[in-house]
Amino acid sequence: MNNDIPVHELGPQGEVMAHAIDACVHCGFCLPACPTYALLGDEMDSPRGRIVLMKEVLEGGLDLLDAAPHLDRCLGCQACVTACPSGVPYGELITSFRGWSEPQRHRSPLDKAKRYAILKALPAPKLFSVAARIGQYAKPLAPALPAALRGPLDLLPEHVPAMQPSPKVTPAQGQRRARVAFLTGCAQQALAPNFNAATLRVLARNGIEVVIPDGQGCCGAAALHTGARDEALRLVRANLDAFNPDDYDAILSNAAGCGAGLKEYPVILHGLHDEAKAQAFSAKVQDISEYLAALAREEGLEPFMPASKPLKVAYHDACHLAHAQKVRSAPRELLRMIPGVSIVEIPEGDLCCGSAGTYNLEQPDLAGQLGARKAGHILSTAPDLIASGNIGCHTQIQSHVRRQGSPVPVMHTVEVLDLAYRGEL
Repeated sequence: MNNDIPVHELGPQGEVMAHAIDACVHCGFCLPACPTYALLGDEMDSPRGRIVLMKEVLEGGLDLLDAAPHLDRCLGCQACVTACPSGVPYGELITSFRGWSEPQRHRSPLDKAKRYAILKALPAPKLFSVAARIGQYAKPLAPALPAALRGPLDLLPEHVPAMQPSPKVTPAQGQRRARVAFLTGCAQQALAPNFNAATLRVLARNGIEVVIPDGQGCCGAAALHTGARDEALRLVRANLDAFNPDDYDAILSNAAGCGAGLKEYPVILHGLHDEAKAQAFSAKVQDISEYLAALAREEGLEPFMPASKPLKVAYHDACHLAHAQKVRSAPRELLRMIPGVSIVEIPEGDLCCGSAGTYNLEQPDLAGQLGARKAGHILSTAPDLIASGNIGCHTQIQSHVRRQGSPVPVMHTVEVLDLAYRGEL
């Protein structure tokens, strides 16, 4: 372990950061995988460059203020983790560093207010829904507003749907094959409530009883990845209290970012008294596509009705599903089970769409460039439908696809499965 980094002065995450920095051999394989390096071409805006910056700050050789702009531009997409031959846990490093450094940052009152509003609204679906509806009335004013306000308004859908409360228990249809717990998520309850409704219908149809435990809330990922570590710990521990892993065969999420966050709980609590509790919890966490694909392979799924016509689906790999959770084949396997559906791969499919949690709110210019780039690549495949597994990606891609004049529908993978079951695809 690097002897120049004062590990014991950095709190519980010091060991995590030092280990990640030591693992990097500066080979450069991460550079072409990094979205900000692709846009800016600056070494300091690459994972390798950022690791050097973090090391210098931790050792006291560089002021945090000088490193902050480059570190803030990191999306945390973890494409570099997939590309790295040395297994550097960059995602753990940047998250831990932000948690350590944020209390030392000197932000402007406007920046503080914006971050406070984001971290209060995102984890509260009802509040977020109200804010989104107010935002719809302000959309006509967007061109005259500064980028910091225009970006969030541009991402809002044309219509904010009514929230749909999910039942506490959704019984299995027919013989019960398993009992799972389900994390309902935050923003998607306000922006895309059908994600959860479709998830419950598909699981029930396949003999899975679904429980939504009382006391659950935000997974904590947004707070954690923006450096609000104390708030993240509060949310993490609330979920650990709400979900007893011994009561369920699996704990499911249908949002890539949330699922990755849940699987990170042992890292978040590394060195703390409840680390073992977090390990037992995260061992049961699966993405909905991961769970259904395993069920299909082991026991089989209820057969899908054919699509009404040959359907070309462009599947977008959400970064926190493909890179953070290493789930790539499962969504494709499920979609290919629908008669008449074919999958088309997207050029630069591994490059982030620019959503990345709160990134498109905090870095709207770079996020906008990545969103436009992603939408252009998707539309180059001439798809009939676009599918993904994350609310942030869904919102970002739908916004940029519409801006490029395309009416192609954007759906969650499980929504496509649900339509196929109902003969409406």
